[in-house]
Amino acid sequence: MIAHCFFEQSGTFKNEFRKLGYEAYDYDILNDYGQTDYQIDLFAEIKKAYKGGQSIFDKISPEDLILAFFPCTRFEAIIPLAFRGEQLQQKDWDDIKKLTYSMKLQEELTELYMLLSMMCIVCIRKGLRMMIENPYTQPHYLTTYWCLKPTIIDKDRRENGDYYKKPTQYWFIGFKPANNLVMEVMDHVDTKCIDREKGSGEDRKARRSLIHPQYASRFIRQFLI
Repeated sequence: MIAHCFFEQSGTFKNEFRKLGYEAYDYDILNDYGQTDYQIDLFAEIKKAYKGGQSIFDKISPEDLILAFFPCTRFEAIIPLAFRGEQLQQKDWDDIKKLTYSMKLQEELTELYMLLSMMCIVCIRKGLRMMIENPYTQPHYLTTYWCLKPTIIDKDRRENGDYYKKPTQYWFIGFKPANNLVMEVMDHVDTKCIDREKGSGEDRKARRSLIHPQYASRFIRQFLI
């Protein structure tokens, strides 16, 4: 089995798979952490595969595993506030600016929804195994409107050794979670609160997306192998 980690720049899951003796690679259009093995436009690959063209999916075997950390920026709970023009930075906007911004948001949300659904259809058609990760904080667009229901909902990731509570949902496409018992003493991890951390909005977003290696290792051993 080879683990193909889509949209993961950090290398966290990739490196934990490798520690367990599995071949694993990171795929993303960016390489901000120096961990991306294949710098590739995954959105373009999804579109090509959906239309029946040659793509990265042709190199993935049914025995392999895709882990898709699909971009969540337009599915998250804060987006309805932006649509309604109720975010703090929008308080002085006029109606034209709010409407124009909401149309742009709708285009981006629709594009991501289509790409995620296309990716699932590609994997189902090809008989590929894929796990998708996305936040669970409600209201979440996929929880409310997507026809696929999450297989696992982790409401407090700190219980398995992560930095953040950050409720997270996981979809399993083409296979079921293993549900193995992982019996070991966890290392202590200081809980972080992103709202109290200093830095720009972009820095905060990047830190919020990071997963502790201990959590990744336990998740892999409990559900994926």
